[in-house]
Amino acid sequence: MCAVVNYKDHMYSESIAQYEQLRGKYQEKIIAPMKQQEYFDYSEILFSAHSCAIEGNSFSVNDTRELKEKGLGMIPRDKSLLEAFEILDHFCAFEYMMQQAAAGTALDEKLLKEINRLCTLHTLNYHAADAVPGEYTTCDMAAGDTLFGNHQELIARVPELLRSTEKALQEADSTVTNRHPMVIAARFHGFYEYLHPFRDGNGRTGRLVSNYILQRAGHPLVVIPKECKEEYITALRQIRQEGTDEHLVHFFLDCAIQGMQQALKQKATNTHSFRTFIF
Repeated sequence: MCAVVNYKDHMYSESIAQYEQLRGKYQEKIIAPMKQQEYFDYSEILFSAHSCAIEGNSFSVNDTRELKEKGLGMIPRDKSLLEAFEILDHFCAFEYMMQQAAAGTALDEKLLKEINRLCTLHTLNYHAADAVPGEYTTCDMAAGDTLFGNHQELIARVPELLRSTEKALQEADSTVTNRHPMVIAARFHGFYEYLHPFRDGNGRTGRLVSNYILQRAGHPLVVIPKECKEEYITALRQIRQEGTDEHLVHFFLDCAIQGMQQALKQKATNTHSFRTFIF
């Protein structure tokens, strides 16, 4: 595995320029006009719904909003209690991640393990009765058609990945491609998912930590839409198959760009599209 900060980065310059242009507009037109708690709740619901859906959870964004507002008193008939607890756990992990990012907490094993613990607190035993939330796996792992490496060797690489990423984050610079927070967040994610250190919740944990990196650097969250699951998985597989994370970095940038574009378009449409009503 290469270090997070070493890579040929010129290929991302155009996408980063577009991202930065949109980021300014997004901050001005979406984030700034909203109260902080309103934007936080909006982000938490949207991010949690899509991140859990990538793992197979069937709660829609509206279902997730209802669960956030009403708790376990609102579970649609076709949804399971397990899915509800998965979303509720994700809320706790998201809130912890955001608190730590705001505090500037260093990215280390304590932070990583706590995010995973919160993510899997009420659901892990359903998937693996002998596993402990927030503790590394004690056996080799597989997911779909992917066999991960020797778990002991992979786990031994986690501290170096965290140190390398923390160093890159401290040196993050939105004007320098190879230190741009989006590039750092995407590369971390690819390397982390390669290591797959926990028994369950690696995807949710990895997406949370990637967004912790962005929040530490003052950037908006990136939401990977559930509709892009196959493209996302393909980009992750290409790291193992081709030895490059180029596809994943482009995927992260594309998701961020399209997410901001859609939000800006929706805001403009809902502001200007209504005709005068005549009764």
